[in-house]
Amino acid sequence: MPTPPPAPARLLHLAAPLLVVLALAAGVANAATPPSPADALLAWKSSLGDPPALSTWADAASLCTGWRGVACDAAGRVTSLRLRGLGLTGGLDALDAAALPGLTSLDLNGNNLAGPIPASLSRLRALAALDLGSNGLNGTIPPQLGDLSGLVDLRLYNNNLAGAIPHQLSKLPKIVHFDLGSNYLTNPDKFESMPTVSFLSLYLNYLNGSFPEFLLRSSNVTYLDLSQNFFSGPIPDSLPERLPNLRWLNLSANAFSGKIPASLVRLTRLQDLHIGGNNLTGGVPEFLGSMSQLRVLELGGNQLGGRLPPVLGRLKMLQRLDVKNAGLVSTLPPELGSLSNLDFVDLSGNHLSGSLPASFVGMRKMREFGVSFNNLTGEIPRALFTGWPELITFQVQSNSLTGKIPPALGKATKLRILYLFSNNLTGSIPTELGELANLNELDLSVNYLTGPIPSSFGNLKQLTRLALFFNGLTGEIPPEIGNMTALQILDVNTNLLEGELPSTISSLRNLLYLALFDNNLSGTIPQDLGKGLALTDVSFANNSFSGELPRSLCAGFALQNFTANQNKFSGTLPPCLRNCTDLYRVRLDQNNFTGDISEAFGVHPNLDYLDVSGNHLTGRLSSDWSKCNNLASLFIKANNISGNIDASFCRLSSLRSLDLSNNQLSGELPGCWWNLQALEIMDVSSNIFSGEFPASANDDLPLQLLHVGKNNFFGVFPPIIQKCMMLRTLDLGDNNFFGDIPSWIGTSVPLIRVLRLRSNNFTGIIPSELSQLSDLHLLDIANNNFIGSIPRSFGNLSSMKQPEKAFMESFQKLDIHLLALVQESRVSVFSRRTEPKNPNDEYRDRVNIFWKGSEQTFQRTIEFVTGIDLSSNSLSDGIPEEIAYLQGLRFLNLSRNNLSGSIPEGIGSLNLLESLDFSWNELSGVIPRSISKLSCLSMLNLSNNQLWGEIPTGSQLQTLVDPSIYGNNLGLCGPPLSVPCSDWNKFGMTEDRREVTWLCYSVILGFVFGSWLWFGALVFLESWRFLVFQFADCIGTN
Repeated sequence: MPTPPPAPARLLHLAAPLLVVLALAAGVANAATPPSPADALLAWKSSLGDPPALSTWADAASLCTGWRGVACDAAGRVTSLRLRGLGLTGGLDALDAAALPGLTSLDLNGNNLAGPIPASLSRLRALAALDLGSNGLNGTIPPQLGDLSGLVDLRLYNNNLAGAIPHQLSKLPKIVHFDLGSNYLTNPDKFESMPTVSFLSLYLNYLNGSFPEFLLRSSNVTYLDLSQNFFSGPIPDSLPERLPNLRWLNLSANAFSGKIPASLVRLTRLQDLHIGGNNLTGGVPEFLGSMSQLRVLELGGNQLGGRLPPVLGRLKMLQRLDVKNAGLVSTLPPELGSLSNLDFVDLSGNHLSGSLPASFVGMRKMREFGVSFNNLTGEIPRALFTGWPELITFQVQSNSLTGKIPPALGKATKLRILYLFSNNLTGSIPTELGELANLNELDLSVNYLTGPIPSSFGNLKQLTRLALFFNGLTGEIPPEIGNMTALQILDVNTNLLEGELPSTISSLRNLLYLALFDNNLSGTIPQDLGKGLALTDVSFANNSFSGELPRSLCAGFALQNFTANQNKFSGTLPPCLRNCTDLYRVRLDQNNFTGDISEAFGVHPNLDYLDVSGNHLTGRLSSDWSKCNNLASLFIKANNISGNIDASFCRLSSLRSLDLSNNQLSGELPGCWWNLQALEIMDVSSNIFSGEFPASANDDLPLQLLHVGKNNFFGVFPPIIQKCMMLRTLDLGDNNFFGDIPSWIGTSVPLIRVLRLRSNNFTGIIPSELSQLSDLHLLDIANNNFIGSIPRSFGNLSSMKQPEKAFMESFQKLDIHLLALVQESRVSVFSRRTEPKNPNDEYRDRVNIFWKGSEQTFQRTIEFVTGIDLSSNSLSDGIPEEIAYLQGLRFLNLSRNNLSGSIPEGIGSLNLLESLDFSWNELSGVIPRSISKLSCLSMLNLSNNQLWGEIPTGSQLQTLVDPSIYGNNLGLCGPPLSVPCSDWNKFGMTEDRREVTWLCYSVILGFVFGSWLWFGALVFLESWRFLVFQFADCIGTN
């Protein structure tokens, strides 16, 4: 048996379990003892990262006397923790609520606390006020907060709390102030009445359904805010009986419907009524004029309609009136002028008409006045600006106000915002506006103002925004503008300003936006403009500026929108432009800039639009362009760019519009070309490209306009075209393509409007499937090797058959284009940044046509061009009669073929035809008289055929006096030829008799060479004898 341990060891062995029990007991005892308040707060401070704002939280001995935001009672217990707006970050999990049993107020409002609200806060049994508003707390509201039976004030607003509102909160027996607004909370479940609450706010959440029933049982509520939720249905009629103490009611921005209940008149204590932004109807009720205690009336953003009732003039206590965007149709009631306490009026966005009542001068406390976007007329009453000494905002834009700007405006010296834009104001800008020393924003744009910009504007040293665009202002920009040192936005576009830009403009150290486009400004730009600035938007476009751009223009590297197109600028571009990585829109086209394009631009990841067309830029397209990931529009036409296009160019996956035309680019297009899967517009015409057109594995390409003319491409008709279902313009002209036109062209590209294949080596017959292109307006396949006849099915080209429709569609598109230009002119640089597209930035499709004997480019008027050019081929047979069905044609060229037969009589039905060329064919017969009906005809060529007879006369034909247009025919007569037709007409010769006559002439000519044949014919052929006798009769008579 084992040896027993020594006695001490045996004792230790027996005591071990007892020691464990004692240790556990001690641990439990220690755990049940909470840390001191100081230790608990220091631990929480540590979890917040020891913020500097709590640097006084150090010595526990000074907890109640030196710690920021901590208050204690006489017994030294912490009763209040107020740490509002200290920028604290972190969470609440580490706050030990058990260590603060005497805490009655916890205020952490306006910090950056995140994470959930811990359920442990329910241990603060003495808590009467809990304010965690305006933080970043998330998660759900712990239902345990309902155990805080002493809670009087609960504020959890402006956080990221979500989920249903716990019904336990409705059982707080002493709650008075209850604010859960601006969260993501949903409808409470089993919520009970809250009889003690007086302030209740649930605004800006995800609450829905009808007006909450539990609220109608909370009869002590005086302040109720349910705004910006999804409540619907009618506003309860029972509100006055259920909530008789209401003083402040906000139901705005919901979906309440129906009429404004008349029962509201019984809410005799109601002072503020906000019910705007709903679906309320039925007009502005008259009974509102009886609620004399109202201070705020907000009804805007509904579908009320009707008039603005004059009885509102009885609300003598009214301070704020908001009925904007409510469909009101009436005049402004003069009775409102008696509201002497009114300081805010917003009636904008209605259909109010008439003038501004002079009685409004009685609104002596007016501070903010807005009646914009209505139909008001008449002049602005000058008395308003002497009678409203407190006025800070005056907005009457987008009406039809007339007359001059009242000089009395200069008396409203507290004015900060003055918007008079989009009216019909005339005259000059009063110099008195320079007395508005507190003015921040001044917008007088889109009027009919004339005269100079007042030099007194130099006194507006608080002005940040000045908009004078789209007027008729003249003169120079005054140098005093340099004194407006707070100016951030200066927009004077689309006026008649002239002269040079004053050098003082460089003194505007806060300038961000500068819009000078569409004026008559000239000279050079001050070379220090932009130095020390952070300019973001600059436009010099459509002026006559010259010289170099300032080297410091983009020195702040903040430039985003830069346009200097349509000027006379020269020299290289500013080097700093290369480093403006925020650039998104650049227009420098139509100038005389020089230098290497790849040195001028670098990597611009935000660049969306670039147009440098019409300059003298050189160099190659470097691989840096492929790093402009957002580039959607690239226009470099008409420069001297050379070299090949690198394969890296294919990485521009956002590219939609590309114009590289009229350069010296060469080589083949890279095989990856159709990786540009967003490409809609492609113009590489007039370069030296060669090789076959790239193929693509993609099934569907969004290409709409394709111009590759005037290059050295070769190969068969590009199969890639079959994958371009959206194609509207196809120009393969002036290349070396060969083979047939595929028959699928009529079905695979059904939207084609312009088809130009001229000057290639295409062969075969013209496919009749072309007639399936119902939108085709222009067909040019001249100068190829086509054979066969002109398809009769061309008479089915529907877009060429309907002149009225084609003409009206063209006018409508032109009107839309012109409207876009006008709207662009009316848009200031401020709002342009928010536009998805700028109308002037769009690629304008163009086409080169041999029109009236010379090659011309049609661009803005391309929609008017409808025609067919089949010239310089080997076509034969006759001109089909069906060609006369195409009454929308403006030009028709069938010259230099082998066409025979007569000119169709129906040609006279082509009423819009301006140019007709049938020259160099084998056409015979007479010229149909119907051709004289072509009232628009200004170019005609029928030369080098076998036509004969009298040339028709008519009003328009009389203007075509060049005899060469009828030259080298068989026997035409009449003006403008010198061959008279009087003898033929005298005997009323029919066409048959004229044939006899010409045959007789032939007989005479043949006499010299074949007398033996002549005599033989007389002897043996009776019919010939008859002809000879007939001829003799003619000669004898003559």
